[in-house]
Amino acid sequence: MKLDILAFGAHPDDVELGCGGTLAKEISNGKKVGVVDLTAGELGTRGTVEIRSKESTLASKILGLKVRENLNFRDGFFKNNEDHQLKVVQVIRKYRPEIILCNALDDRHIDHPKGAKLVSDSSFLSGLSKVVTNHSGKKQETWRPNSVFHYIQWKNLNPDFVVDISGFIDLKLNAINAYKSQFYNPQSTEPETLISKKNFINNVINRSADLGRLIGVDHAEGFN
Repeated sequence: MKLDILAFGAHPDDVELGCGGTLAKEISNGKKVGVVDLTAGELGTRGTVEIRSKESTLASKILGLKVRENLNFRDGFFKNNEDHQLKVVQVIRKYRPEIILCNALDDRHIDHPKGAKLVSDSSFLSGLSKVVTNHSGKKQETWRPNSVFHYIQWKNLNPDFVVDISGFIDLKLNAINAYKSQFYNPQSTEPETLISKKNFINNVINRSADLGRLIGVDHAEGFN
């Protein structure tokens, strides 16, 4: 299946938080969109890999994704090296997206800038004919996306451009809240984290409102 947009996240829920509104908007416009998670988020303080997988499946249905894959790299320890690059190249050539969205270039979590560089480097390598990959027993053709953009995550980075998501903020929040193990739940007995605090989702809404202010709309997402 050829996709118009392929979004990468270091962890399940990265994409929903960073560019869920943009993906929902483009899907409503008829674009074919997929997500690839680099890891299963196994080092996360709350929840389990199995719970997180079920949550990402639900979030995918809410957004209306065509496909979602997990490359099962090691959370916290994957590297931007040849082995990992070839696996990312393989998935880029498989789906042949025009646009790739991926993690923030600068962020609090070490996997986010590492994932950003891994995906952007792999996007370039995917266009080189002497980089050979195979899928289902067949040699893959080269493919290089037209554009690679990075969504904003924990840090308040200055975006190069913003996308109006005013009509899709509720859908974005529904997809985020599919990850019930990760975010605010007064019944949870698990340790509190920075993203499980009650004000975290409010901060997500406030950021989208502030980015929307830049272009005179209610809500927006920013990219570099």
